[in-house]
Amino acid sequence: MGDVVEDRTLILIKPDAVRKGLTGRIISRFEDRGFKIIAVRMLTMSSDLADSHYIEHIDKGFYPEMKKFIMSGPLVAMVIDGENAVRIVRAMVGATDSVEAAPGTIRGDFSLSKRENAVHASDCSKSAEREIELFFPEI
Repeated sequence: MGDVVEDRTLILIKPDAVRKGLTGRIISRFEDRGFKIIAVRMLTMSSDLADSHYIEHIDKGFYPEMKKFIMSGPLVAMVIDGENAVRIVRAMVGATDSVEAAPGTIRGDFSLSKRENAVHASDCSKSAEREIELFFPEI
């Protein structure tokens, strides 16, 4: 068993999930699990923010379509806090490719593709710190 770590993570409810009206249902999953939402905002991602957020993907062939999608409409950004938040949230979100995401995970229940996969969650504490600073520099 891993050590208990109190940490924060960033979650983005992506434009596909917002368009489908899934925002409340997705937020409820995190609250039901016991996480505390400490910041939330709705925004449409700018080109510069997309490039900063997905910096590790900019030179990859799939990035232009990924960027187009993430900028295609409003998304909901939120910071949640709780024990092992990064690790537990990643498990709740499911595999990046929705085809591989288990039923019961957010992607397994609410999405059908790899790109339009409902949510983003920070993959480690270091990424969470960087991503939270991008979307919520005030906290």
